[in-house]
Amino acid sequence: MTQIEIDEYWMQQAIELALKAQDLGEIPVGAVLVKDNRLIASGWNRSIIDHNPTAHAEIIALQHAGQALSNYRLLDTTLYVTLEPCIMCAGAMIHSRISRVVYGAKDFKTGACGSYLNIMGQAGLNHYVDVTGGVLEKECSSMLSAFFKLRRAQKKEQKR
Repeated sequence: MTQIEIDEYWMQQAIELALKAQDLGEIPVGAVLVKDNRLIASGWNRSIIDHNPTAHAEIIALQHAGQALSNYRLLDTTLYVTLEPCIMCAGAMIHSRISRVVYGAKDFKTGACGSYLNIMGQAGLNHYVDVTGGVLEKECSSMLSAFFKLRRAQKKEQKR
């Protein structure tokens, strides 16, 4: 398999998790953490149902991975996530020492991997994470757009 095929395979797994978040009324974001092409941990957005602003898919996956590997350093791992990570999640990835992050949709409002800010490329960091964006971007973007379109329609209906 090529790296592109591997990336698309794991991103598809993250998309499936994003749909779980969506079914719970959460913003549909899913994440999987992989080491040696093997699933270590996964997560999906849970901020609303957990009443926790830090319960992003990436953070949940990183927390589960730390437990699975018995280490807070997640060396030689790749995190696949359907939406470009925010500042909080990018910081957690740097601190956990993941090797690579692969994301689907760009986030021009809060993305911290190049679309809005580029935390990952900030000079002087003690660890750098390799970033690959745009993997299955159309699928990830479409899912998010449909979710927010529905949410806007629901809010408009509530105002009536």
